[in-house]
Amino acid sequence: MKKILLACSSGMSTSLLMTKMQAYAKEIGEETEIWAVGQDQAKKEMEKADVVLIGPQMSFLKGELQKEAKKYGIPVEVIDMVAYGLADGKKVYEQAIKLIEERS
Repeated sequence: MKKILLACSSGMSTSLLMTKMQAYAKEIGEETEIWAVGQDQAKKEMEKADVVLIGPQMSFLKGELQKEAKKYGIPVEVIDMVAYGLADGKKVYEQAIKLIEERS
């Protein structure tokens, strides 16, 4: 099971995206765990994840989160801005899966 952590300023804007990603994963028959948190929880939650995707408004925290994620060997990346704005669950899900596969 792939585990995808989404993080944004408060966890609210990624909630809709999370729901759409979960629906897409179910549609294609993949078992995944996807959850969203606010930026203050991201470091605490990342050890449970295979990948961390952060909202574009948090891109300034990417370096700091990558440093923390290195301990767990997981990638951290900013969510594609267009996909984020459109809440394109399929595109963001595919971004997450690609990062997980590149890590392997």
